[in-house]
Amino acid sequence: MKENKAKVERRTNETDIKVEIDLNGSGKTNIETGIPFFNHMLEQIGKHGFIDLTVQAKGDIDVDFHHTVEDTGICLGQALNQALGDRTGVKRFGTANIPLCEALSSVTVDLCSRPFLVFNVKLDGKVGDFDVELVSEFFHAFVANADITLHINNQYGSNAHHLIETVFKGVGKAINVALEEETRGDSTLSTKGVL
Repeated sequence: MKENKAKVERRTNETDIKVEIDLNGSGKTNIETGIPFFNHMLEQIGKHGFIDLTVQAKGDIDVDFHHTVEDTGICLGQALNQALGDRTGVKRFGTANIPLCEALSSVTVDLCSRPFLVFNVKLDGKVGDFDVELVSEFFHAFVANADITLHINNQYGSNAHHLIETVFKGVGKAINVALEEETRGDSTLSTKGVL
């Protein structure tokens, strides 16, 4: 498999973010965003995707968490896009159905160059001090910058922490499946010849 590594840095008046990604990793993570629940969710992507992931983010979290969460999504998406390279030799599609106690979510990814997000997860309120509407903000930024299609569908659940965690675990797992090497036929799974 190709090297599939990338580093992204982004500095604005609101945030200062550094992301390193290794798609051939073992799931080691080093996450520090200043937002403990968000750290925990990003760790799920790395662990369940077998992606080595470092995220160091400083933001105006005294205002609220929005800028840090969204800008981390931008940087993680850019890093994934770079690490994917020309996207040849991979299965392209990946699906994961992830349970956590009473919650179940399905995540499907297409590593094509068509950014599109379907987000069917009803969330309201907070988990601790984390506004749950920021989950969709994160994934909109992530998908737009990763240049992938991502469908996230929650089937059921009542605990917001569990619902969100099934989503992040599912994203990691679905990406891992899509990255598996395709050993049959043409090296690019597209009739166009490119992803």
